[in-house]
Amino acid sequence: MRIEHKSWRDPLLIGATVPLALIMILFFVVPLIMTGILTFQSSRYYRLAWTWDLTIWRDVFGHSHYWVVMLRTLGMSLACVVLSVLIAYPVAYGLATRLGSLRHHVTILITFAFLTDTVLKTFGWILVLDQNGVLNWGLSHLGFEPGAVNILFTPTATLIGMVYNLAVYPIFTLYLSLARIDRDLQLAAYDAGASRFRTFFEVTLPLSRPGLYAGAALVFVLSLGAFLEPKVMGGGNAPMASELINQSFSTRVNWPLGAALTLVLIVIGSASLALSAALTLRRRGGEQGRLSDVG
Repeated sequence: MRIEHKSWRDPLLIGATVPLALIMILFFVVPLIMTGILTFQSSRYYRLAWTWDLTIWRDVFGHSHYWVVMLRTLGMSLACVVLSVLIAYPVAYGLATRLGSLRHHVTILITFAFLTDTVLKTFGWILVLDQNGVLNWGLSHLGFEPGAVNILFTPTATLIGMVYNLAVYPIFTLYLSLARIDRDLQLAAYDAGASRFRTFFEVTLPLSRPGLYAGAALVFVLSLGAFLEPKVMGGGNAPMASELINQSFSTRVNWPLGAALTLVLIVIGSASLALSAALTLRRRGGEQGRLSDVG
């Protein structure tokens, strides 16, 4: 196979990368720089004052309330990732291996559910989880006490809404990974005497890790910015970072504080993803080292 090396002097390469670079600079780098500049200002009488000091950062690091909210957001995001992957993997595995002719129909149904407006889906859960809602109505007809399920406006309800809205992402990424696995590899494992259980953990699961990691990363990043679920289903009783940032910008009209909290959330998310990537690369390097020793 011939490998063609590209040079930055190639006009085709420049023409292909410059538009993307300009988009990233205009819509990511510049807003991020402006957000960083805003954190060194202050707010007086609900108006922005250009003071160029560290007052806002002293406020952020001096109040534990902000960090409690950030840690709660991180914990809820990690829980959302775990539950979403646990739900998505069996669904994706069924789509890739078991459903046969029904695969396309189920995929269309999942796509339609994904395209449905998030606001409608989130408010629809209130009709289900309310004390007089559909769930308690059904349980009462099964012999349970009226209002047996009382989780609306709690962190549990928030987590349910987040998982419901975000689990579709790992379904599709896992499906793409599972559909690309060569069936002959699994048959070879069966011929070697491996059980279905062992074949799954030693063949299917390792080969589907790219889709697993991609889906988990998508869910984690999107759940960090979850706003509607904690506001509507959580009732604002356990606010997350997005609600705190929204209050800083809109209710308190303290744009520097909102900008600082936004940067803190970005740093937490980036550090978590970087740590996960480092652990993954380290594990992959260890596996390759063991394989080379065996060879």
